[in-house]
Amino acid sequence: MPQDAPAQPRAIGTALIRTKRRGARTVLDDFRLSGSCRVLFPRRDAPGCEAVLLNTSGGVTGGDRFDVAAIAGPDTALTLTTQAAERAYRSNDALPGRIRTRLSLQDGARLDWLPQETILYQGAALDRALRIDMQGTSRLLLVEPMIFGRTAMGETVTSARLTDRISIRRDGRLLLEDRIRLTGNIQAQLNRPGLAGGARAMAALVYAGPDADTKLAPLRALLPDTCGASLIRDGLLFARLLGEDGHALRQILLPALRALRGADLPRTWML
Repeated sequence: MPQDAPAQPRAIGTALIRTKRRGARTVLDDFRLSGSCRVLFPRRDAPGCEAVLLNTSGGVTGGDRFDVAAIAGPDTALTLTTQAAERAYRSNDALPGRIRTRLSLQDGARLDWLPQETILYQGAALDRALRIDMQGTSRLLLVEPMIFGRTAMGETVTSARLTDRISIRRDGRLLLEDRIRLTGNIQAQLNRPGLAGGARAMAALVYAGPDADTKLAPLRALLPDTCGASLIRDGLLFARLLGEDGHALRQILLPALRALRGADLPRTWML
């Protein structure tokens, strides 16, 4: 960091959510928070549990650290989403902002990881990792959307750093390892035909469950030519979605997520 640059305050937050089954309902078994992490639990009559994650610092910048862990107990249903888009702001620090998320699904559990978009701003530095450990017959729906600058504001990301990792295991066996690393002029890289063809928004979409093969054809029918979906192994469906901007990506995501979820999305996605 340049000597004349003021030291940035550090935002640090942790959250732990654990669920258990009580009768026909999913309820909290353990819940802990610290620092800049908050969690809201909307009132709803459904048997599952919905948790809305909130970063009270307003975004992520150099040196910030956030750790989220969620454990869906046996035969429970847990949905995790965010109150709004996460924002990775310009960093004056040599260290990136770090986000670590660990999700565990015990036998018979269903977990939907549905955060809203992460917006990468000019000069941002973000290191993010998501690890999922599944057991037995558990089912997972996962989306990670990202926007590279807001086109409505005339933003273009020509200098930033991004490292993003998604790792999924079932019963200790590796199912998926997806890694993205972009540095420098990110938009110039996204403009390459073999990478993103000029798109400024993208998302990884995963469904893991014994019925994954039945969801492939309906999902493909919803996707435009800028997207692709495959059953990359038994019980694991993976899709990469590209949009010219955040609005276009969301228009693709909403019907795709509804189809894979078999239900409407959390209310925060509609606000």
